[in-house]
Amino acid sequence: MRRPVPILAAAATLLVAGSLAVLTAAGPAQADVQICEQYGSTTIQGRYVVQNNRWGTTAQQCINVTDNGFSITQQQGSSPTNGAPVSYPSVFLGCHYNNCSPGTNLPIQVSQISSASSSISYNYVSGATYNASYDIWLDPTPKRTGVNQMEIMIWFNRQGPIQPIGSPVGTATVGGRTWEVWQGNNGGNNVVSYVAPSAIASWSFSVLDFINDVRDRGAITNSWYLTSIQAGFEPWQGGTGLGVNSFSASVNGGGNPGQPSNPPPGTAACRVGYTANSWNNGFTASVTVTNTGSSPVNGWTLTYNLPSGQQVTSSWNATVTQSGSAVTARGTGQNTAIPAGGTASFGYQGSLSGTYSSPTSFSLNGSACTRA
Repeated sequence: MRRPVPILAAAATLLVAGSLAVLTAAGPAQADVQICEQYGSTTIQGRYVVQNNRWGTTAQQCINVTDNGFSITQQQGSSPTNGAPVSYPSVFLGCHYNNCSPGTNLPIQVSQISSASSSISYNYVSGATYNASYDIWLDPTPKRTGVNQMEIMIWFNRQGPIQPIGSPVGTATVGGRTWEVWQGNNGGNNVVSYVAPSAIASWSFSVLDFINDVRDRGAITNSWYLTSIQAGFEPWQGGTGLGVNSFSASVNGGGNPGQPSNPPPGTAACRVGYTANSWNNGFTASVTVTNTGSSPVNGWTLTYNLPSGQQVTSSWNATVTQSGSAVTARGTGQNTAIPAGGTASFGYQGSLSGTYSSPTSFSLNGSACTRA
C-alpha cells in the first residue's frame, strides 16, 4: 500500500549518506541509474516512471533502475509488522502526485476503457519481510495530485507476519485465479486487497478484471477514473535484492458507449431525502437517494459533510465511512443499483457533541444532488 507522499521532481546529482543519487525529472534512462533520494524518480522506455518512494523511514534505501525495471540495492529501514511498511519502490503508468509518466492517457474514465492489459515479472529474496504489491488507483475525479479514494492492491507474494489493510471478506476468482479478498480503509482512502495463496513470480493479465470486481462490490462506479497502475514492493524489514525484472501496462480507450454510466460531475440527476432524530449525545439518520436520471446507476457512492460534532458509529444497508467531516456512503449487497426513477435507502447512528443540524449538500458519484 502506497501512503500519500509528495513527489519531488528535480534534476540533480546528490551525495546521500555516501551513496550517489541521480535524479531525473524526465527522459528515458540510457543506462543503469542509482536512486537513493527519498522521493527520487526517473523514466524508462520513454513510457514509465520508476520511483524510490521511501515515505516511511529516514533510513537509507537505494534502487538500481534498468531499462526494464529496478532492484533494491540498499534497504536499511525497519518497521514493526503490525504497522505500515517503510516504502513502496515501484514502477508505474499514469499519474502519482502530479508526477505523470510520459505520454500517458491516464486518468481515464472506467466507462471509456476498452482494454487494460499488464505484465509483471518479480524477483524475490528470502530472509526479508515484504509484499510484492501491484496497485491500481481510482478516483471519482480525473485527479493527478493528492490521495485517490480507491486503492486496489494485488499481493503477488507475502513474506513474514504481515497482512493487508482491514479484514478478510471472503474469496474471489479474478483473472482465472483464486484470491483471498480484504477490505478496509487506511485513514486516507479505501482499500480492496487480493492476496495470492502462494507466490506468483510473473503474470500477464487484464487490469479490468480487478476493476470490474471492485465495481461489482459497489466500491466504485463506471464514472470513476483510473489514475495509475503501479508495481513494486512494500518492505517492512530487509529487502535488498528484491526487483521488478520487467513491467508493461497499456490502457486503451473507446469503451462501450452503451454501457450504463453515471452523469458527469455537476449534472444534477439525483435527489436526497435526509431525516434525523437526535438526543443529548447521539442521533440517527435515514437517507433516501432518488435517481432522477434516465439511466440506471450501477454502483453508487454518496458523499457529503457532517456538521461539527457528529461522528458516524454504525450503519445499515450501506457502507458508511467518515474522515474528518467528510462522509462516504456506498451501496452494498442488493442495494448497489438504482434504476431510473428508483430509490436506494440506508441509515446510520452517530455520536453528537453540541447542537444538532443536518447536512445541506450531497453528491452522487460526483454529481450534485438536489435536496428533497
